[in-house]
Amino acid sequence: MAAVHGPRLAADIYEKLTDEEDARVCRDIPESACRVVPGNFLRVLVSYCCTKLGDALASPKTVLAWLVTAVGAPGFVLGLLVPIRESGSLIPQLLIGAAIRRLPVRKWAWVAGSLVQALAIAGLGLAAMTLSGAAAGWAVIALVGAFSLARGVCSVAAKDVLGKTIPKTRRGQLNGWSAGAAGLISVVVALVVLTPDAGVSDPYRLGSLLIAGAALWVMAALVYSGIREVAGETGGGGNAVRVALGRLAILRDDATFRRFVVTRALLMCSALSAPFYVALAHGLSMDSGAAGASGRGIAALGLFVVADGLGNLVSGPVWGRLADRSSRQVMVRAALVAAASGITVFAVQLCWPALLGSVWFLPGAYFLLCVAHSGVRVGRKTYVVDLGSGNRRTDYVAVSNSTIGVLLLLAGSVGALVPLIGHAGVLGLLALLGLAGAALGRTLPEVQR
Repeated sequence: MAAVHGPRLAADIYEKLTDEEDARVCRDIPESACRVVPGNFLRVLVSYCCTKLGDALASPKTVLAWLVTAVGAPGFVLGLLVPIRESGSLIPQLLIGAAIRRLPVRKWAWVAGSLVQALAIAGLGLAAMTLSGAAAGWAVIALVGAFSLARGVCSVAAKDVLGKTIPKTRRGQLNGWSAGAAGLISVVVALVVLTPDAGVSDPYRLGSLLIAGAALWVMAALVYSGIREVAGETGGGGNAVRVALGRLAILRDDATFRRFVVTRALLMCSALSAPFYVALAHGLSMDSGAAGASGRGIAALGLFVVADGLGNLVSGPVWGRLADRSSRQVMVRAALVAAASGITVFAVQLCWPALLGSVWFLPGAYFLLCVAHSGVRVGRKTYVVDLGSGNRRTDYVAVSNSTIGVLLLLAGSVGALVPLIGHAGVLGLLALLGLAGAALGRTLPEVQR
């Protein structure tokens, strides 16, 4: 095992971000890769920050939602944005993983995926400026679908490149710093885009915002292309569909991986819960019936976006450091925080409903959820990367993501329960899933040591 080296400036920044010392050694990466860790760490971090900023500028929960409303797209388009964005990138990853595993150097798959995402976001900007009504709606669906597929390519490639270029005890911190930067970016975007005179309802302003966002993916691709990645193992030639379906066997044969996938499925509660907090707050603001209720609703949305950003900003680096010690514990603790937030909202609605209407309560509960979701993401990403190596890691990422993508579409139907139990009732139900995920996560083995 070799000590981490690199150009002085990159090494200094790397040491400050990770508390790295010259005597520390690399783990689970080749000695040749160990010598260029600082430069690779910073390139990956800068690339991730660019794409996170792009994600904030093209968020399906905010900017794209306003876009389809501003251009008069059919109502069903709004409901399809998030499922297409998430599941479209996850479900095909079995096929994507089968293709990427044939590449000895996999950073180029990430670069290509980022360029396709740039084209899709630029297309959304042009659609905002030139189309309206149903035509704009269908264009948005098609472009979000293309973006999502390219995102899936980047997801598989990124985790494999991360496993080949960053030491085992530093991957969580990289994910954590990335999450923290994303939080800061989200706060800035909220303050700029959600101000009353920002013109966010103007399709031309939204189009310009999206085209600017597309440039960030181009910048990310340029930076990422400079990563010094050593050639790795390849395999799995032949028919991609047959190879991909064959990879599903690891769910049957690998008990630890299967338990991780089930745990991750239960931890989807942190992602699925988010819209119900916002919907609950929106309903309360509209129920006031007073003039200006719509404006207060937009202001409330701004508070939620800021809460999301602050949650990632303050918790991401902390979760990252904890994940390098035990990503299993990070998943468990994050699940408990998510469950506590949901149960609290449900209990308050039952026992003290007036508190729900306060300015701070729901954004505060949402902030806790965002802290938890950041931990879930950092913990499960670090765990799956550390769980395997080589092509096994690629298989783990692809199979787990494809499985979760299917389950996400199915679990999204939980919204059908709103007429029966209300938004707070759904949050309470999802909180129970979080508790189950925490309990199952405690049975997972440690992978950091």
